[in-house]
Amino acid sequence: MAIAKAERLMNLALCLMNTRRPVSKRELRASIEAYHEVTSDDSFNRMFERDKDDLRELGLVIDTVESLDGDYGYLARSDRNRLPDIALDPEEAAALGLAAKVWQQARLAEAASGALQKLRAAGVPYEATSSVLEPRIPAPEPAFEALMLATRERRAVAFDYRKANAVRPEPRVVEPWALECWRGHWYVAGHDRDRGAVRVFRLSRISGKVRGRGAFTAEVPDHVDVREAVARWAGEGVTAATARIRLRRDSGYPLRSRAVTTTPVDAEWDELEIPYGHGLDAWLAEFGPDVVVLAPEELRGEVLERLRAVAKG
Repeated sequence: MAIAKAERLMNLALCLMNTRRPVSKRELRASIEAYHEVTSDDSFNRMFERDKDDLRELGLVIDTVESLDGDYGYLARSDRNRLPDIALDPEEAAALGLAAKVWQQARLAEAASGALQKLRAAGVPYEATSSVLEPRIPAPEPAFEALMLATRERRAVAFDYRKANAVRPEPRVVEPWALECWRGHWYVAGHDRDRGAVRVFRLSRISGKVRGRGAFTAEVPDHVDVREAVARWAGEGVTAATARIRLRRDSGYPLRSRAVTTTPVDAEWDELEIPYGHGLDAWLAEFGPDVVVLAPEELRGEVLERLRAVAKG
């Protein structure tokens, strides 16, 4: 529905901007395919007025002109809807080019490529750069696109969510505020309606379809730092507890970057003290035989349980 409305608004804007004379509602209704599905005149009039208001809210200047016979026509004059010249220095243009190369989704990649082509046509000093290292932000989770649209359009969503140690998923209704990639995983932060509090959800643990649940009911903060919220949730705050692990030499560099202390043990092992928070057991289990948990005993048991489950599977 959101995509259909966006397409309808785009078609209406194009019609209004590419005419030299005012166009009546009757002509617009006949020209825009999305309006053909509306059979009632009252329904069309309400939809058209809403669409017109939405375009004006987005910044399009629409003139209403009354003809000699009392009919009204609409147009968006190009001289009143022209953006100022784009002025970017080479460093800013290079940053835009780098950002455009980050996305891997076909849908976002196409939009980024089109934006760069328009900037280049406008005379912005942009050069395509090539490098052995290509920046990437993968977003393979099926829920990503639906949550991205819901975040942008301020719509609540419902989905089934499985906690790290849960056997089966639970239903959640969330007002998503912001998405962010952190340590290779996507997270969404927002207002959990059932719990009446701010929560962070990892997209890879969302199962099934993301469903719409109407407009937001809670106030959105001026600034939403998803990474800070996830780090705090994962126990990476200033007062976080720590765990002691033994890590094989020349391995586990993400763990080494988090280490509070690193002490060589012998030619094969180092001993590390790292922040201990929610989800650390799952992360340590990913390193398999290269990691041995020394303390706390609770963490050691959780990691062993995960490894045994993998071995049985």
